Amino acid sequence: MLWRLIRTHLRPYAGFVAAILVLQLLATLASLYLPSLNGQIIDKGVVAGDTGYILRTGAVMLAVTVLNILATAGVAYAASFSSAAVARDLRGAVFERVGAFSAQELSRFGAPTLISRNTNDVTQVQTVLNMGLMFMVSIPIMMIGGIFMALREDVGLSWLVAVAVPLLGVIVGSIVVRMVPWFRKMQESVDTVNRVLREQITGIRVVRAFVREEHEERRFDDANTTYTGTALAVGRLFSMVFPLVMLVFNAASIAVIWFGAHRIASGQMTIGSMNAFMTYLVQILMSVMFGVMMSMMIPRASVSAGRITEVLDTRSSVVEASTPTPIRQRPAGVELREVTFTYPGADAPVLRAVTASVRPGQTTAIVGSTGAGKSTLVSLIARLYDVTDGAILVGGTDVRQAGLTDLWSHIGLVPQKPFLFSGTVATNLRYGDPAASDDQLWEALRVAQADDFVRQMPGGLDAPISQGGSNVSGGQRQRLAIARALVRRPDIYLFDDSFSALDLATDARLRAALAPHTKEAAVVVVAQRISTILEADQIIVLEDGRVVGSGRHTDLVATCPTYAEIVASQAVLEDAA
Repeated sequence: MLWRLIRTHLRPYAGFVAAILVLQLLATLASLYLPSLNGQIIDKGVVAGDTGYILRTGAVMLAVTVLNILATAGVAYAASFSSAAVARDLRGAVFERVGAFSAQELSRFGAPTLISRNTNDVTQVQTVLNMGLMFMVSIPIMMIGGIFMALREDVGLSWLVAVAVPLLGVIVGSIVVRMVPWFRKMQESVDTVNRVLREQITGIRVVRAFVREEHEERRFDDANTTYTGTALAVGRLFSMVFPLVMLVFNAASIAVIWFGAHRIASGQMTIGSMNAFMTYLVQILMSVMFGVMMSMMIPRASVSAGRITEVLDTRSSVVEASTPTPIRQRPAGVELREVTFTYPGADAPVLRAVTASVRPGQTTAIVGSTGAGKSTLVSLIARLYDVTDGAILVGGTDVRQAGLTDLWSHIGLVPQKPFLFSGTVATNLRYGDPAASDDQLWEALRVAQADDFVRQMPGGLDAPISQGGSNVSGGQRQRLAIARALVRRPDIYLFDDSFSALDLATDARLRAALAPHTKEAAVVVVAQRISTILEADQIIVLEDGRVVGSGRHTDLVATCPTYAEIVASQAVLEDAA
């Protein structure tokens, strides 16, 4: 999976890869040539006292060294550029894929793990790719070439290579095998820490309101301790590598000197050859060590690649039709035909055979007890989910056959929990229409009863908005979200309990200003307060996912027990207040 991911995203940088291969070949051949030249200087120059030979061969060694340095620097640059570019493309691909997810896929993965996969996991793949590009040619060539050159210097010491290389490979390889499951646990621990931290930051008000700081500290401490324990386990295994490698290195060097000295004394080997042989043996062991180090990084990168690929291979459950049908009716209305919907993994449908019609120029309210399926119905109209059975038509076209961009261009959604992006008031409002003028923004703010507090903010339309709208109140955030939908001027307005954060006076003023602004549009209002929907042209009453009543307020009070009960309960509360 790791190689498939890398191969796919590395293909555009084939030119850099080719340059890396050539430069690595030059650098490796230069490294293999230097010990032989050094041995020749010792034997033919130093021992023989030939200063001219030393200078000539030394000049060649200098030129080879410069070539080695330039080639190595080129490899480092090309490898760093290619790996960084692949990481950039991976992050972009993951971001694009997540942006296409429906609410179902977002709920299945969760925000913390998606963030971790697009940051930590991509970094792991980038690191192993960078190392691989830098050493993928030099390691095998250095190993094979080093063995060849060492045997050329002296065959009698070849048994040292046959012992030292497998010994080093077995020692480090056994450690790597034990590290693989720990790497998987480490990535899962990172997800857990991110999830707990995100929950605590997002829910800090709830935590403080219920004085649960110590409980949350214990939760984070548990997650952090688990991650720390996993990292320590990996660290303990990793700490064994270098001492064992150095033990093999030093033992091999001592063996070369010991047995080489005997061969020199018997006239079977020269001092220069022994020096070159020792250097080649070190190069061989170094290549083995780097190869094993690469293999140590690959398991963790493979886990990360699997997590990234899982996101990239996940297709949205909301799929656009291959040949979309355009929505031609303007203004568009909404028709629900026997709509049934069940959340993935749920035992029972949340909506059952809902049939209704929302006409342009009318306001349709949806009421019901908590869990009746009101917000789910709005999400289905906007096609954040797809219906399990039945059909939803917008402008006479089944939403599953319409193009997603075409569908969403007809809809202005104000969600139950409004979200504002970091930026300014203007940038948030222009999410509805990027080409909207300042006058259009102020008009939308006036209708949403938000122009007064925006004028008081420093900068007005250019006043800064923090991430999530944390620097404005809940009611102000709600009104800015309503204004954002008004800027779009869609055919269908979906207000998902969007007036609950407003006081009764502001609610009344907003509805009065909204009426002429939306007189040609189909307006769907999910509401908890009956006072918000008294003047609605149609009220749909949901209970346990079914439509138990439909009509105007006065008719439903007399004919629908569920609606009458809701009205009576709110009337009691108002009397008590």
